[in-house]
Order: sequence, then structure tokens, then C-alpha cells
Amino acid sequence: MPVLKDGAVTVWDSLAICEYISEQYLEGRGWPADAAARAEARACSAEMHSGLQAIRGQMPMNCRATGRNVPMTPELEKEIARVDSLWSVCRAKYAALGPWMFGAFSIADCMFAPVASRFATYGVALSESAAQYQQQVLNHDKMKLWIADGQAETEVVEADEAGQ
Repeated sequence: MPVLKDGAVTVWDSLAICEYISEQYLEGRGWPADAAARAEARACSAEMHSGLQAIRGQMPMNCRATGRNVPMTPELEKEIARVDSLWSVCRAKYAALGPWMFGAFSIADCMFAPVASRFATYGVALSESAAQYQQQVLNHDKMKLWIADGQAETEVVEADEAGQ
């Protein structure tokens, strides 16, 4: 579970952490400036935050693992297709503003970073647009650091050792 400690403040939910950082350190720039884009980014982030249970359950995030295979259930296929569609549609719609889901880097990109990592671990085939976005996320300096730190951890959580 992610936890942010900032002085006397402790925030223990991923979306709440992103909101806090946006408000306290980014002058609200964690979301797109345009109201319609901001609403769409929030909806995508909320969908990631509260949904995608098959991806979370069947494809746990494991930065040390590569080339893992898990059984492809209908629920998992449906959720992978949904993520592919979200990434592709948002990037196409906001491409003129930049390479991220909503042009500029946003909370939505933070929320989907673990999915990009999971898809790499389990070798998920994506459309060209979604694969480009996945690489955009995985090539971000902070994501590289997060993955390197995860790979350096020595504790093994058996529940996260899914696939062969």
C-alpha cells in the first residue's frame, strides 16, 4: 500500500496522494487545465483506482519479474482491451498537447504507471498506440527509478509471484 508522509501529514491512498501532491506542490497542475479534459482525466483515474480487478488480481505488480505468463480469462481480456482503448483514445484526442494520456504529464499517467509495468512483466500485446504510451511511461526517469528500487528489494511477496 502506498503511503506518503509529508511532515505531520500522512496520506495512504494512491489517488489521494496524487491529489495532495498536486495541491501542495504543483499548484493544481496535476490535472489538465481544460475543464473537459480534467473531467475525463479524473474519470480515467477513478476507473483505474476503483476498477480493473482482474488485472490487479491476476497480474500483480512485480518489478523483478519478466516474461511471466498467466491464464487469460475473459475478464482479464476485457480489462486489457479497456486499458488499451483508454490509452489509445486519450492519446489520439490530446496528441497535439503532448505524448501523455492528456497531452502533458498528469495524475492519470501516475495512476496507470503500475499497469504499464504489469503489462511489461506479463508480456501483454497492445495496439501500436497503447504500446507507444506504455514505453513513454516506462521510459520516464521516475518510473525507471521506481522499477530499479523495486528490483533491488529483497523481500519476496509470494502473492506477487504470479505466472511462470
